[in-house]
Amino acid sequence: PEVPNSPSPFTAYTKQIKEMVVVDPYTIRFRTATPYPLMPTDMTQVGIVSKSAAKATTEDFNSGKAASGTGPYKLVRYVKGDRIELARHDTYWGGKTPWEKVTLRLLPNDASRVAALLAGDAQAIEYVPTSDVAKIRADKRLNVFKVIADRLIYLHMDSDRDHTPFVFDKTGRPLAKNPLKDPKVRKALSKAINRNAIVDKVMEGEAVASGQLLADGMFGTTRNLKVEPYDPEGARKLLAEAGYPEGFGLTIHSPNNRYVNDAKIAQAVAQMLTRVGIATRVETMPSATFFPQATDLKFSFMVLGWSSGTGEASSPLKALLATYNKDKGFGTANRGRYSNPRVDALLEEALATVDDPKREALLQRATELAINDTGIIPLHFQVNLWATRNGITYLPRTDENTLAHKFRPAAGK
Repeated sequence: PEVPNSPSPFTAYTKQIKEMVVVDPYTIRFRTATPYPLMPTDMTQVGIVSKSAAKATTEDFNSGKAASGTGPYKLVRYVKGDRIELARHDTYWGGKTPWEKVTLRLLPNDASRVAALLAGDAQAIEYVPTSDVAKIRADKRLNVFKVIADRLIYLHMDSDRDHTPFVFDKTGRPLAKNPLKDPKVRKALSKAINRNAIVDKVMEGEAVASGQLLADGMFGTTRNLKVEPYDPEGARKLLAEAGYPEGFGLTIHSPNNRYVNDAKIAQAVAQMLTRVGIATRVETMPSATFFPQATDLKFSFMVLGWSSGTGEASSPLKALLATYNKDKGFGTANRGRYSNPRVDALLEEALATVDDPKREALLQRATELAINDTGIIPLHFQVNLWATRNGITYLPRTDENTLAHKFRPAAGK
């Protein structure tokens, strides 16, 4: 299916659908090329619009002229870069929401968001800065709501090329070969990182150290993987075994406005690696500059994040760790070009397995292989944070979305 003028096609979610049959006015039957266990989940990512609205332009949707849907609010006004104004949809099938009008304001600056909440200019804010959580909690006028996110913060490294641009010897000269191709070196990097220190000091306790791709309890997680213990001596030993007893140098690249405390995470990792003999420089930049370069494989070692839209391990496995294959849609975010045929085989089998227990076992095995081979270095899961004025509650979401109808009056208010 294709929506004319769409700035973001949904082909990633509809690629396996080969035929659509209208059974009756309320039923469509889809036929797929192969068994497709994630179809019910993937289809939730595709918005339903009327036939007439599908022909509208982006400008018409933004202005509200082509607004289409059955949600709890109606779009009143959209001012790009400033605000969205909503009015209650009184005939919403799920019942009336408690708020007649809602204004969503864009305040990208952390200090401005917190100041607006403290002053009463905003009744709720998202992305509460970790440095302000304690202050907000101590304020009797305010409340904090949080949940462990499905967003993993991790390190990706160039494990593919023989020569990589940002790895050098201690004098700054490029190395003759890429040490990041060696699993021992990748494992040494992982052992050199104190994840608990990052959680406690950089994230101020508002994160959960990770040893795999998804938070505990999500589909495809495994009990066989634990958080990598901080082991600087073990890191030095592995570096020596790999032929780098004196270490080497590298540059870590990171966005500075995409993930919670992303630039600070890069600085912390650099200090830890330097302590085991890997002289590490840090370069940070806005995400609009960072991501095109990362996608073009301009970097060697990167701070990145991934949120699992499907809620199961197939999402990060397919995007981050599968061998890059544009036609299959594999490795779309594999910016280190990690490749492991055994991981690929298990993943492909899992993606065609409808039986949930069997699919989960396949995903667990693929995850264990990829993590034990240090295809990426998991650091932690973010904690999603919202704060509200007294009298308002919020149901926090693992996917980071802020939805107006999830704000409710507190009991007795």
